[in-house]
Amino acid sequence: MTRGAGISAIRIDLGSDTSTRPSPEMLQTMMRAPLGDEQMGEDPTTRTLEERTAELLGQESAVFLPSGTMCNQIALLVHCRPGDEIIAAQQAHIYGSEGAGAAALAGAFVRPIEAPEGIFDGDAMVRVIRPARPRAPRSRVVVIEQTSNRGGGAVWPLALVEDVAKRAHENGLAVHMDGARLLNAVVASNVAAQDFGRPCDSVWLDFSKGLGCPVGAVLAGPRDFIAEAWTWKHRLGGAMRQSGILSAACLYALDHNVARLAQDHSNARRLGGLVSQIPGVRLAFPQLETNIVFIDIGSTGCTAPNALDGLRTRGIRMSLEGPQLMRAVTHLDIAAADIEPAAEALADVLRGRSEATRKYPPQPKPE
Repeated sequence: MTRGAGISAIRIDLGSDTSTRPSPEMLQTMMRAPLGDEQMGEDPTTRTLEERTAELLGQESAVFLPSGTMCNQIALLVHCRPGDEIIAAQQAHIYGSEGAGAAALAGAFVRPIEAPEGIFDGDAMVRVIRPARPRAPRSRVVVIEQTSNRGGGAVWPLALVEDVAKRAHENGLAVHMDGARLLNAVVASNVAAQDFGRPCDSVWLDFSKGLGCPVGAVLAGPRDFIAEAWTWKHRLGGAMRQSGILSAACLYALDHNVARLAQDHSNARRLGGLVSQIPGVRLAFPQLETNIVFIDIGSTGCTAPNALDGLRTRGIRMSLEGPQLMRAVTHLDIAAADIEPAAEALADVLRGRSEATRKYPPQPKPE
């Protein structure tokens, strides 16, 4: 299918929490925002967002950026030098979903840790830190992804964040938190964002996922770190002008869209419970903590691409994660009433595929 084809026919979009649309109230707030030139430090709305986010994350300063990937890449550019090594979970977004940006831009590379659900402890991290010697790469920064996307939305417990940060600092490493879904972790664990962010040398918050904004993320850290981040913001083309029109949406989200993340988590648990009752279906990560559901259909006789095509004809979108693995993500544009129809549609698709497989069994390949 051509990229973007059939979007108008999608009525239940579980492909990602990035698919949200601004609410009418958010749009009105954006239209009323006081504006100025952010490059001159004269956009009051953007400055308010940066100050508020820095305080929220327990950091000194912050900078508004177009995307979370740019937050990650700028943080790595500031922390690393060419030839440095980044330690992260094998599932980490910076490792598999950012076009090898660390290598292409910072000249650094990722040393992945195999870890259940993308979460590891200080001992696991210390085991992969390289001894300091001239012929070895320098282990420079460890990345914590909160929540762990490809770990099924698992929440890093605060004790593990503090353990990894303490051990990293003892070994001369910086700690960067990819906070794409940090507030999902806050709502799920009842731990303050400051508590998660304070042990880190840099941390960012995405506004274009569960918080429902059309664009934007904020990178926070010490003042000298953010001063250097500003230089990279210019170099990478992330500098904007009257960015307050976007920042206003983020401020609206902080005021109205945080506590309601609990509903997304509830909807995900409901979806997981329903689809796991379909014969041949299991959850890749049964403990659903936040808003991400990985659905393994390996025992149904159907492939994930075929199942996704069948769902799409019914106006439902999920995302492809493997030959027999799909991902569904709940968000503020998914109502509780959407969950059962989505699960029923998947059951119907898989039932039809399974019956077709039995009617037309695979023929043996010729010798």
